[in-house]
Amino acid sequence: MAQNAAIVAESGQVLPDYAAVADRVLGAPAIIDVTIRDAQRLKPEEAPGLTAGTARFYVTADVLALIRGPSGIAQRLTYLADVPLDARGKAPKLKKSRAIVFARPVAGRAGEVQLTTPDAQRPWTPALDARVRAIAREVLAADAPPAIAGIGNAFHVAGTLPGEGETQIFLNTTDGRPVSLSILRRPGEQTRWAVALSEIVDDAAGVPRRDTLLWYRLACGLPATLPDRALATMAPADAAIAREDYGFVRESLGRCRA
Repeated sequence: MAQNAAIVAESGQVLPDYAAVADRVLGAPAIIDVTIRDAQRLKPEEAPGLTAGTARFYVTADVLALIRGPSGIAQRLTYLADVPLDARGKAPKLKKSRAIVFARPVAGRAGEVQLTTPDAQRPWTPALDARVRAIAREVLAADAPPAIAGIGNAFHVAGTLPGEGETQIFLNTTDGRPVSLSILRRPGEQTRWAVALSEIVDDAAGVPRRDTLLWYRLACGLPATLPDRALATMAPADAAIAREDYGFVRESLGRCRA
């Protein structure tokens, strides 16, 4: 993260929104740093489904670096890309420009890839490159947090003192790994919460740093409110506190996207 900050500070650029880049990284089997060798604009009749204000190009690009993806990818690629037009309706000059593409290989067609979305060719900048590589490292790490699939069970236990208590919320994940939230209330102290990525709930684990994969999984993956079924076995007063504690976690995480 410190290296990323240094790169961005040197370039004078702001890091792109974490969640927007994470969406692309997670959805792309191949992420490639390329130099565009040639770009041929297609006629409107050759570009079905083209969004207004964009143009579709048949791009030939040379691979500079494979950020993520199969090692056998060709050094020269072709693909279709939609790019926005400027205020005068003119397309940008793509030839010899540098880009990062989020794509998937086309089976049986060496050197051909398909962008994960029509606009998944993004102009290269030091800031974008730094953010993409950092997120790709997080995603590929052995301890990468799983995607949140929903809320499992929740319960609240009141303490011995008025206003004291703990709420635990167990999350469902796409790969079945345990993730839970623990919210602790103590009289005269600020409410604290922590996330655990194992069966052991550690109240000292703390809050995930913003713009990390764990933060993204929670901020973008948690539902807006606790579902009623998660509170079905709780007394109404305890359920009300659990809902409030869950709201505290959501507020603490902040908005998923800028």
